[in-house]
Amino acid sequence: MTTAPVLLATSHGTSDPAGQRAVLALVDALAAAAPHLTVRGGYVDVQSPDVPSCLRAIAAESCPSDTGPTDSGPADGADRPVVIVPLLLSAGYHVRVDLAEAADDAGQPVRVTGALGPDWRLARILADRLHEVGLRPDDTVVLAAAGSTDADAVADCHAMGDRLAAVLGRPVTVGFISAAQPRLAAAVLAARAAAPVRVAVATYLLAPGYFAGLAERCGADVVSRPLLVDGEAPPRELVDVVIDLYSSSARLELALAGLPWSFSRGRTD
Repeated sequence: MTTAPVLLATSHGTSDPAGQRAVLALVDALAAAAPHLTVRGGYVDVQSPDVPSCLRAIAAESCPSDTGPTDSGPADGADRPVVIVPLLLSAGYHVRVDLAEAADDAGQPVRVTGALGPDWRLARILADRLHEVGLRPDDTVVLAAAGSTDADAVADCHAMGDRLAAVLGRPVTVGFISAAQPRLAAAVLAARAAAPVRVAVATYLLAPGYFAGLAERCGADVVSRPLLVDGEAPPRELVDVVIDLYSSSARLELALAGLPWSFSRGRTD
């Protein structure tokens, strides 16, 4: 059986300990969901190891990490292909530039998948998070997104808002914490002015951290938790999104090399 490409799950990185633990739990959940794969974790900013370091280490048959390697299979050296799955919700600068350049400069075959969103499974997680904080039938909903100077990333966030609206069966507007308009606080004010009801914010962020703290203080009546929560198992739907992105690129990589593809998911229940 052909050795499958390494799955390098790459998050933004955060200085928040709760966010760090939540993302590491996702990497561990990926390894548990796919025990026949080699799963690594890396970062594009703030934390280490960065992506170039991980790629070099994979080529050298080991990869540094904060907690030691997460490895469910043997590494085959510099010719071992790698699929980078960005643990990022939209395809902004980090996906289009940082990760693309790291892949181009690597000494082994590397592919970068798309971002995690927009995806209907993420919309269902967001809806669940809203119901956790007591969403009411007449609440006005605002999606809180990180924001980006990349127009396509902003469009992805609006597409995510449309998906959440369909899941909830009510309108959803989008507000951005940084870089894009409207800013979240302004979106909350506009929602409150449009209807004299509570405003509920759906936090469209991967994990706890600085931006999640800003979302909590945006002036809404209720604010949901991020997709990942420290101390809780990552949502299975989120694990599935990552595995599906990996699988599509891994099949392509091996098909272009004229090699067979074999992959079986493990059980996590």
